[in-house]
Amino acid sequence: MTVFGWILTHKVIVLLIATSAAFCVCTIALGVNVSKLKNELDEEKRKNDEDDVVTTTLSTTSTTTEEPSTDMSKYRLPTNVVPTLYDLYLYPYLDTGLFKGTVIISVNVTEAAWSIVLHTNKLNITSVSVKGEQVNFEINDNYEIITITKKDGTQFTSTFDSISIQFDGDMKDRLVGLYTSSYTSLGNTTTIATSKFEPTYARQAFPCFDEPNMKAKYIVHLLKPKQSNYIALSNYPVSKTESYDDSSDLVTFEETVSMSTYLTCFIVSDFTYTNTTFENDGTLTPLRVYASPGNIDKTTYAGETAKKVIEYYVTYFGIPYPLPKLDMVAIPDFVSGAMEHWGLVTYRETALLYTDSTHSSSNKQRVATVIAHELAHSWFGNLVTMDWWNDLWLNEGFASYIEFKGTDAAEPTWNMMSQFQTSDLHPVLSLDATLSSHAIVVTVTTPDEITSIFDTISYNKGASILRMLEDTVGETNFQKGVKSYLEKYAYGNAVTKHFLDEIQSVIGSTFNISEMMDTFTAQMGYPIVNVTYDATTGNYTLTQKRFLKDPDATYDTSNITYGYKWTIPITYVSDQGKSTEKIFFPYNEESIQIKKPDGVQWLKFNFDQIGYYRVNYDNEQWQTLINRYSELSVMDRTHLIEETFSIAEAGLLSYNIPLDLTRQLVNETSYTPWSVASSKLQAIHTYLTDSSQSTLFKDYIKQIVSNAYNNFTWVENDSDDHLSRLSRLVVLSLACVAEDSNCLNEAQSKFNSWIDDTSQTLSQDLRSIVYKYGMVNADESTWYKLLEIYEAESDANEKLKLINGLANVKNTTLLEKLLELTKDTTVVRSQDYFTVLGYISVNTAGTDLIWDFVRNNWEYLVDRFTLNDRYLGQLIRTITSSFSTAERLAEMQAFFNQYPDAGAGASSRKTALETVENNIRWLERYKSTVESWITELNEN
Repeated sequence: MTVFGWILTHKVIVLLIATSAAFCVCTIALGVNVSKLKNELDEEKRKNDEDDVVTTTLSTTSTTTEEPSTDMSKYRLPTNVVPTLYDLYLYPYLDTGLFKGTVIISVNVTEAAWSIVLHTNKLNITSVSVKGEQVNFEINDNYEIITITKKDGTQFTSTFDSISIQFDGDMKDRLVGLYTSSYTSLGNTTTIATSKFEPTYARQAFPCFDEPNMKAKYIVHLLKPKQSNYIALSNYPVSKTESYDDSSDLVTFEETVSMSTYLTCFIVSDFTYTNTTFENDGTLTPLRVYASPGNIDKTTYAGETAKKVIEYYVTYFGIPYPLPKLDMVAIPDFVSGAMEHWGLVTYRETALLYTDSTHSSSNKQRVATVIAHELAHSWFGNLVTMDWWNDLWLNEGFASYIEFKGTDAAEPTWNMMSQFQTSDLHPVLSLDATLSSHAIVVTVTTPDEITSIFDTISYNKGASILRMLEDTVGETNFQKGVKSYLEKYAYGNAVTKHFLDEIQSVIGSTFNISEMMDTFTAQMGYPIVNVTYDATTGNYTLTQKRFLKDPDATYDTSNITYGYKWTIPITYVSDQGKSTEKIFFPYNEESIQIKKPDGVQWLKFNFDQIGYYRVNYDNEQWQTLINRYSELSVMDRTHLIEETFSIAEAGLLSYNIPLDLTRQLVNETSYTPWSVASSKLQAIHTYLTDSSQSTLFKDYIKQIVSNAYNNFTWVENDSDDHLSRLSRLVVLSLACVAEDSNCLNEAQSKFNSWIDDTSQTLSQDLRSIVYKYGMVNADESTWYKLLEIYEAESDANEKLKLINGLANVKNTTLLEKLLELTKDTTVVRSQDYFTVLGYISVNTAGTDLIWDFVRNNWEYLVDRFTLNDRYLGQLIRTITSSFSTAERLAEMQAFFNQYPDAGAGASSRKTALETVENNIRWLERYKSTVESWITELNEN
């Protein structure tokens, strides 16, 4: 069945007027009668192939491909016509991968309008009418809009009530909009239809007002196969199911609350579910976890965790979960980790499916944290939505912080709040110390710009400054302010000021919340606080400046309101405990002084690294803190390791300080300090690859990790807690990186035993390291054997571990084979494509291979994924992160000149160049210092 001409094939008169190749006009009379719609659709479905009549649009239409102008307002919709209700019919055909639909949009005209403008992209519009009358319409592909005008040239007024649009499209070979996904079981492939709309992809499924502040209600009708095992899901429960024809049913869902287009979701599948309920302010709300039939046994943990998390949120926010049901669905092909569609949350299988017998502790934590993140969106983002994408952090920053509270409620032994440092704070402190960063609140207009800010700044920096704000105002006040904000703007939209005003109203006039927070949201970057101590007066003097990895970087401050200065909440901890006084370092003060408390022996600023700033001391104070390392909390120890290395990298501290600090790791057993130390030591190990001191540095790593290695060993115990299991993997991995013979031999031995007999049980926590190091020197037959195991494996998490092993082989011929296989979506799903390229690029034998491949196949990549794909945009930054020569930098610049249109990857390109420049500078400035330290240590 075709999708061109599927309605009213009887009584159609066609007039085609040819103009230019870029512009055609088609005129046909139409009066849409909604009550006749289903009968007409049935008629066309039966006689489609019998008709000799050519059908086309039933209105006056034109398509233009004018070049985007510099007038960014063309990307935004007028505000004089807003939707109130979508009555949406979608007909996805799983056998062909095509779909068609009709949407009747009830609108409110707030001001007389000459035209109605809404969004459409990659859809074939076949008919448009307003109140049953034919209209003219023009589609602009560049701006992704359709403009509707009356044939008589008069205005639209508040007297009309609906727009009816008929359309069709293609679901195949895509991961956004309405698309097909599939899974294979017992050799049979099953296709499903699903959707992903954030941020600007709802317009690829149906014409709509695709902006977050144009909320409306929805009545959804979905076509599904008649077989009893097939179901249709949407945001709300099913209202009724009617027979559509001999092979299909039409499922109608209850009318929703008002919500943004990007939160709608439609799924047609043969999935099954596990079922539970959660306490929701005195009532029980159904909670289901859906997956393909073969994965249903992996949904139990997700349901148990979601129940604990959402019950905690209902109590914490003091606002009931607003919808009548909550479904969570594991999708085989999904571009993001998960998506918070209201009432129908969708996930990658790796982010929702888990069992103790098949998945690792890190997999388990991933599932819990992603669930906690997405369910937090039910309030932050769904109930209250940012007014425009400029304030995306109100959605993602909140969910990224609150997820730690939610996960902690579900898994209190994991010490999640301490893990915030390594998972969220440290990555953004690295990115935000570059000139290619951006402010949290940033002006975006185009779809590419919007897509690009779903990044570390919106998520991690947003979360980090909320953590700092909560610590500053107190947990109780923060919670009260959050509740007030959510209640005041429920079912509406908000901007950053609205949230800050609610926090301010709770704390009163104690201090100015906006003044402090605006310095962190309105400008990029963050400060480093330099501390000097006067033993005579007992005073610490604090000054501040912007922290950058490149100490010689220049930038313009003329248009920056705060001149890259910040109002900083200063905290400290000493041998007498944490400070209780509130100390602020105003952005407009050159310095402040803090009196050392009586009897205090030592003092460390920025307690538990909660403040979004760095602290630098003179060498004597640093040495004092190093000597007191064991007296500090786990978070403060983690802070010192990350801080000293980062400040040294910026040339503001001798590398002797962080290297001396690593000697304290000999007796360290906690997860987060080792996580940071492993990352920093491996970075130096990479820098010293061609150094005469490389072997001595690896010997040093083996020395300081030996106690932890012997403590954790390769032997797991049932009594091991979650953090011990995570620590074991970090420690063993670092030992193997340092080429510890015991570690490498053990990994190889375990791999050899397993590959010879895969029926053996291999630890789910250790198998990733076993696959990786067991495959380093694998021969061709072993590699192909692992490839067969990978291809036969159905679990998404296990497949990633296996393919990482395949990517770690040093044989470049085999890496080339793997690279070729990635093009086959039956071998590597599109969602995993960039992950696999990243795996190969990390392998020193594959770095050049991937760089050459990407440059030579850029047009293929753009054609396959589009420039709007933020993961394609981030690819260059990923695969060039280890480059450290002027020749490589020149190659990158030449490539960017050859392909200047970066789409959603524009900022990532800048970061990639800065990263390589920083690598070059490190070798020029710091390599000799590190080598001297190693030499001196070895001589002593």
